[in-house]
Amino acid sequence: MSNYGKGTLCIQAGYTPKVGEPRIAPIVQSTTYKYDDIAHVNRVMTLQEFGYKYSRTGNPTVTAFEEKVRILEGGAAAVATASGQAANVLALTNILKEGDHAVSATTLYGGSFSLFNNTLKKYGIDTSFFEPEQPEEEIAALFRPNTKVLFGETIGNPGLNILDFDKLSRLARRFDVPFIVDNTLATPVLCNPFLHGANIVTHSASKYIDGHATSIGGIVIDGGNYDWNNGKFPDITEPDPTYYGARYTEKFPKAPYLAKARAQFLRDFGACLSPQNAFLFTLGLETLHLRMRAHSENALALATFLTDHPRVTFVGYPGLDALGRERIAKYFLKDAGSGVLTFGLSGGIEAIDRFVKKLKVAALVVHVGDARTSVLHPASSTHAQLTEEQQRASGITPDMIRVSVGIEDTKDIVEDFEQALQ
Repeated sequence: MSNYGKGTLCIQAGYTPKVGEPRIAPIVQSTTYKYDDIAHVNRVMTLQEFGYKYSRTGNPTVTAFEEKVRILEGGAAAVATASGQAANVLALTNILKEGDHAVSATTLYGGSFSLFNNTLKKYGIDTSFFEPEQPEEEIAALFRPNTKVLFGETIGNPGLNILDFDKLSRLARRFDVPFIVDNTLATPVLCNPFLHGANIVTHSASKYIDGHATSIGGIVIDGGNYDWNNGKFPDITEPDPTYYGARYTEKFPKAPYLAKARAQFLRDFGACLSPQNAFLFTLGLETLHLRMRAHSENALALATFLTDHPRVTFVGYPGLDALGRERIAKYFLKDAGSGVLTFGLSGGIEAIDRFVKKLKVAALVVHVGDARTSVLHPASSTHAQLTEEQQRASGITPDMIRVSVGIEDTKDIVEDFEQALQ
């Protein structure tokens, strides 16, 4: 289906029914699968043959979702997880171990920053952070002999900076480490990081992929474009004693990283996606190309309105500033900046609270990326666990309000903000 457009792929990719089978990928609500002989089960359990053995490591409904996202991203393989946070944990711990080091952008979702800055540190994994717009050589100075990962978000949450993929992919190649990109806010409709040097892509599927705030889930996509045979990742290249000495690079040459993640980490950590949520995500993907256009158009309209409002101290949106427009033109598949913006409101926390309470169309929720317009105060919620210095490094100020602009009528969204700002 490589010649089809994103809209066709959103609807058609990932599942092809045979004659007499359901037109829509069905919900296979089963934990396990029947076999006729123990030799067949053994071949499946030891990775000698593909098959569903237990829904923790694979399920037909989940496979349909994984395949759709894989095709939309242009990757080699994908594995779904119980949440977006679980996707990033799996993506990182699949190749990081005690004594390893990571290099990451500061402009991350608060949970991701805390994962690097606090939790991984407890397991002996250290992280050095960089400002995304730092000169290349300053970032290069952070790399060490034990550095194993370079990490960033396509669109920072909530800083809304767009990564300089050229600079970061050069650094990843220079130091021979995989480049992992969280593509949640851009979605595969607006950006395909594999086209710009990324090796692994993650998503919180709970956001735009779902699109309706119904389900929690995540996904990791392997680009199949990193050479793991460089001596840095023996767990991928050397025999796995838990699978009769299987070498992932030999048995799964197209996507050994992802094969290991599924075989080991879904097996051991168990953070699998439920079939029901996979079905809802697949349904959400069918309209992703339409929704992202509406989200982006509405966000630009609201950002333009807020720019001229006397109570607004700043507006952040990739489609407004020159650097954002340059990055969109260079790295994005469409001339669109997604559906999230930020702005500063004068008057302190009391003014912010009054503003939020006056909103009628928009609501205060701890979420982003669904059909309904919502607002959030990052400093007191998603990034509350960060120090003020860390918040500012992530692009967050005390007066910042994050807006996830929905797909309601543009006029109604703008008028709602106008009356709430009075």
